[in-house]
This record gives sequence, C-alpha cells and structure tokens, in this order.
Amino acid sequence: MNLLIRLLGKLGVLKNDFDYHLLRASMVVIFLFFGYQKWFQYEAQGLIPYISHGPLIFWMYPVFGVRGATYFLGVSEWVFGALLFAGFWNKKLGVLGALGACGSFIATSTIIPFMPDGWAASAGGFPAMTEHVAFLMKDLVLFAASFYLLKEDVVRASEASALSAGKKIWSRNEAQSAYSTRS
Repeated sequence: MNLLIRLLGKLGVLKNDFDYHLLRASMVVIFLFFGYQKWFQYEAQGLIPYISHGPLIFWMYPVFGVRGATYFLGVSEWVFGALLFAGFWNKKLGVLGALGACGSFIATSTIIPFMPDGWAASAGGFPAMTEHVAFLMKDLVLFAASFYLLKEDVVRASEASALSAGKKIWSRNEAQSAYSTRS
C-alpha cells in the first residue's frame, strides 16, 4: 500500500491543485452537455415531471412554457459552465459560476421529495428509489462539487485581492476563522 501511495504521489496526483482543476474541468463539461440537451424536444418532454414538481422551479412552465423553460435552463447551464471555465483565470467569475451551479443543484435536489412515484412501492417505498429519484441523486454530489469550487474560488479571490492591495494574506484557517467570527 505504501508503494502505491508513493507512486501516486510521484505521478503528481497530489500536487499543483490537480483535484481542483480536474473538478472545475469536469463541471464545465457537465454544464456544456446538460445545456446542449435542453435544445431538443425529447429533453423538453422528459423534464416535464421534474420541473412541474420542483418546489423552486415549477414557476417556469407558466412563465416560459415547456420549450421556453428548457431553453431558459439550457442558457443558464451554458452561462454557469462559461463562468466556471473563466474561473480557470479569473476567480471572481469562478465564484459566480459556482454560485449558479450551487443554485442549480439545490433547485434540482429539492425535487426529490416531491417526485410522484419516486419511491418504488413494490419494494416497500422509501428508500427504494425509482429511476426518477435515482436520476436526481447525482445532483447531491454535483452540489457538493460546486460548493467545493465556490469555497476554493472565494478563498483564492480573497487571497488575490489581499495581495493586490498589499494586505496580509491569511492562511485558509485564518480566513475561515475571521469570517466565522464576523457572522
């Protein structure tokens, strides 16, 4: 096991924020493809049970209609993906993208308890999921990934602002302590 750990360490997996950049790139790709799907009729029809039962997004059908709601979602996902992509160079834009991503996945995760027939009655109901709820469960992990990017980008943007202003740069623990005592 120690050999494996040393080997992975030498490969650079643990260096230079590889995890942070890999996660950002993955989220950009996810938003690119999720946004792309929204331009097709099959996706608009497939999202009807999700959007109509979403406590935070149900309003989109009365406001935009079925196709308009999916276009709105597609554009939003592309905007969030573009902001996350820009976050490779500009952490403030990354913060905006991560905030949008967090909001997106909070909105979709809140559908889970309201999805009709979301729990398989033939298996005793909760926690036996049907495919509709299982499809949404991925959004819990995507929310966590978005929140990680948000935290990292806020810290990195704060560090960059402090550096450009000639102020003391705090460690992550000092920054977290300072923000928690202000609250």
